[in-house]
Amino acid sequence: MFFIGVTTAKSSINKVFPRWAAHLGLGPCELRGMDFPLHAEPARYREAVEYLRNDPLALGALVTTHKIDLCAACRDQFDELEPLSGAMGELSSIYKRNGRLHARAADPWTVGYSLEAFLPADHWSKTGAEALILGAGGSAMALAWHLTKAEHGSNRPSRVHVANRSTPRLDHLRKLHADWATGIPLETHHVPEPALADRVLASLPPGSLVVNATGLGKDAPGSPLTDSARFPKNAQVWEFNYRGDLLFMEQAKAQQAASGLHVEDGWNYFLHGWTRVISDVFNVEIPTRGPAFEKLSEIAASTR
Repeated sequence: MFFIGVTTAKSSINKVFPRWAAHLGLGPCELRGMDFPLHAEPARYREAVEYLRNDPLALGALVTTHKIDLCAACRDQFDELEPLSGAMGELSSIYKRNGRLHARAADPWTVGYSLEAFLPADHWSKTGAEALILGAGGSAMALAWHLTKAEHGSNRPSRVHVANRSTPRLDHLRKLHADWATGIPLETHHVPEPALADRVLASLPPGSLVVNATGLGKDAPGSPLTDSARFPKNAQVWEFNYRGDLLFMEQAKAQQAASGLHVEDGWNYFLHGWTRVISDVFNVEIPTRGPAFEKLSEIAASTR
């Protein structure tokens, strides 16, 4: 199994995977990283996907950071691209079935499992709060989709904000959101400087969800906010990363006691993201909750 990312050697998965593989009975297997710079040349992504297709020992891959760029460069190389993945223009799971190469976006589901692990039940219907997603990559799109799904009924944010340093992905997300027809307003914000993101943050009501989905703090140093940013009272603050300098998370922790913040890192997101894709690649059932999932969580936690 391959891991397509930016700094794959630094990930905890390198210690976790062999233990999970033994526990799940996956047989002789190993995990190998493929590192690419941010926004690599399309030809490099295509070469990687062609290698996965042609090597009989390559069962598939998890894609992180490059989800949108790889999908844009390689979508014609897959025999089956899940419709939701095709519509969103991102993919995180590559796997084989009966000699055919498949790809799908696992994030729309994994962000949901991860959010439900810490967000209080009926949070949105009780608070009327909003959500601010910093970043507009694949994970950010997936979270926006999950938060606004009609099946949640009244338990949805009253408004979803997405802020990003460049505009093309914001334009893409606006078009997607219009197609979703959720009834929940989406506001996009072009924030080429962190101080502009601070202003969006300052507009949020108490209890709002604030998410760092930019990759800053892991794939590159820093935070999408300045040290002057002020989180709303009783905010739910979610750092998608679990490793790196995690400056965004430190900024939130500095205000945690005074503002009553709940601060969550990306560890559960890491667990759900990997277990979903391992399930695809090795064609095994892996529960998303309950004792069997808790055992996998315990195994992973022993390596932290």
